[in-house]
Amino acid sequence: MIDFPFQAALFDLDGVVVDTESQYSIFWGGVCREYHPEQPGLENRIKGQTLDQIFDANFDSPAARADILKRLNIFEAQMEYAYIHGVENVMKWLRDKGVATALVTSSNIPKMNCVYRAHPEFKQLFDIVLTSEDFTQSKPHPDCYLKAASILGVAPDKCMVFEDSFNGLRAGWTAGMPVVGLATTNPASKIASLCDVVVEDFSHFDENTCLLALDHFKKRS
Repeated sequence: MIDFPFQAALFDLDGVVVDTESQYSIFWGGVCREYHPEQPGLENRIKGQTLDQIFDANFDSPAARADILKRLNIFEAQMEYAYIHGVENVMKWLRDKGVATALVTSSNIPKMNCVYRAHPEFKQLFDIVLTSEDFTQSKPHPDCYLKAASILGVAPDKCMVFEDSFNGLRAGWTAGMPVVGLATTNPASKIASLCDVVVEDFSHFDENTCLLALDHFKKRS
């Protein structure tokens, strides 16, 4: 038994483990303005979705998809994958307490290979890694988080979700899990209603944060 209110911690990738959301905003902002100038802010609404979801909902043309995919692959190979401040220490702290860790991302395997090249130690941070290839319905659907909990053998209410995007926060919330929102991508005031506690980054996370998240989760459950 562990002397801790949670048995698993489930992490999104972009904006939670690695500081990439501002880079994606630049890339997708340019793409969306080029292909959908009639939909300002589209790059913000697609955050947390798989590439297939983005294509299916917004880019019907095979030529457009091929063009975007080619540009995206080049972009991701050149991106910086700096860790969000404090995340490595928090993951070590959680694992020292016997908490299982999982990465649950809408990114695909080719993108993850870029992350692994930037951080050879990355896989060792997690007990399991789930990518877009591992689930049929992505965020905001809760399937990805429920699958991670099932693989780890942990009840949903014993899993703590770390998310930053609106779609990701909704996925964790709908999965019936306590949700910690990181204000790395969206302002704290915008995400507060979709999570149990908000932190600016992991330098503001400690055991008291866990207890606050659990208390709020129990009140809404």
